[in-house]
Amino acid sequence: MTNDIWGQVCDALRDTIGKNNYVTWIEPLEFSVLEDGVARFFVKTSFQGDWVSRNFGDEIMRQIQKSGVEVDRLSFSVAKGKGASGGTTKTPAPATRSVEKAAKPAVTESKDGDLLPGAPLDKRFSFDRFVVGKPNELAHAAARRVAEGGPVSFNPLFLYGGVGLGKTHLMHAIAWELQTRSPELRVVYLSAEQFMYRFIQSLRDRQMMNFKELFRSVDVLMVDDVQFIAGKDSTQDEFFHTFNALVDQNKQIIISADRAPGEIDGLEERIRSRLQWGLVVDLHPTDYELRLGILQQKVEQYRSQYQELQISDGVLEFLAHRISNNVRVLEGALTRLFAFASLVG
Repeated sequence: MTNDIWGQVCDALRDTIGKNNYVTWIEPLEFSVLEDGVARFFVKTSFQGDWVSRNFGDEIMRQIQKSGVEVDRLSFSVAKGKGASGGTTKTPAPATRSVEKAAKPAVTESKDGDLLPGAPLDKRFSFDRFVVGKPNELAHAAARRVAEGGPVSFNPLFLYGGVGLGKTHLMHAIAWELQTRSPELRVVYLSAEQFMYRFIQSLRDRQMMNFKELFRSVDVLMVDDVQFIAGKDSTQDEFFHTFNALVDQNKQIIISADRAPGEIDGLEERIRSRLQWGLVVDLHPTDYELRLGILQQKVEQYRSQYQELQISDGVLEFLAHRISNNVRVLEGALTRLFAFASLVG
């Protein structure tokens, strides 16, 4: 097969798989040689070769065969810098596709967990410190089930509710539990805003392939406040493809937002429908009993710091009655009481 024939195949692929897929995945391929029925290509990363082989391998072979060239399978090799002669050294990559069997997905290795593009986790946000009541018991149970690891019947898990109802707490708790149970898992937690900024940076630095490889090779992806990407078309497009890639690999996705998927204005319909594939759970506003339980737990945590302070009867009940819309405000009020008592007396 000559480069001219490969050029004709590329024209056909542009029509069959769409311009965006073609520019992202097919255009970077460098045709090398066809020998013994094997069409060999050079790629920038093993992830790229594996992705192309799994998602477009059959179509590439079909178009090559339509051009009159016999091909049995595709092989991809990764370019590894410059050789002694000044040319590019090509090293075989594990991403190889045959007609009979597809290759296993490639996994990007990370020497240090800090290299993952995640946000830091708050050690205070664990399951042990999450107070369970009627308004949040379903969300807590679903989060616990996902944190146990292994296959679950709902993917993605979508948590939504108002400000200060425990969405972020549960997200952090899941991440801590997964890392404790299975340290080898690649768990990434970040906000939708951070996802967007990393996407923009990758575009600016022309490192989109690294961005795709990084996010599509994780075992668990957790995105907080997904409503932030509403109205941001390019970010939504990349999130959509990342979502599909992880689901295709049976990887767990956990999403949170302040509204249900169908109520987020500016969110593409295709993303809305995928967010509703799994389990959508509402964290309802807290009731009096739950707020009182949260205050009682906070008091126990403060005991070690303020050992001599005593709380009069009715104080916690008063706070639980008066502050009903936001747990953060509720906890902040208790913190101010302890601070005032310790500083002023």
